[in-house]
Amino acid sequence: QVQLVESGGDLVQAGGSLRLSCAVSGVSFSSNAMAWYRQAPGKRRELVAGITEEGTTRYDYSVEGRFTISRDNAKNTMYLQMNSLNPDDTGIYYCNRASRWNWSALGSWGQGTQVTVSS
Repeated sequence: QVQLVESGGDLVQAGGSLRLSCAVSGVSFSSNAMAWYRQAPGKRRELVAGITEEGTTRYDYSVEGRFTISRDNAKNTMYLQMNSLNPDDTGIYYCNRASRWNWSALGSWGQGTQVTVSS
């Protein structure tokens, strides 16, 4: 059974930084493309950033240049370094396995981690 455990969310002021982690078990992590998704209050869950098995990355235009996605296959963990945060980045952040073709999420969701950016 695949388990996804997100952590690192917090309340931070605009301009601040956070690093999110996603610990994965129950699946061959290194064989999967992975992605971070965000659900803002009252909105649909959307792709923030993705990383293929080979390390190729893709970002939503709204976070390009501010966020960096990475993975450590030895630790079965994915990260999201978030800099220059603004209130629009507020939401629950989820990780999941992803299709490397269209970045749609595969499988069940974890509990997510809350990021709140105050102005």
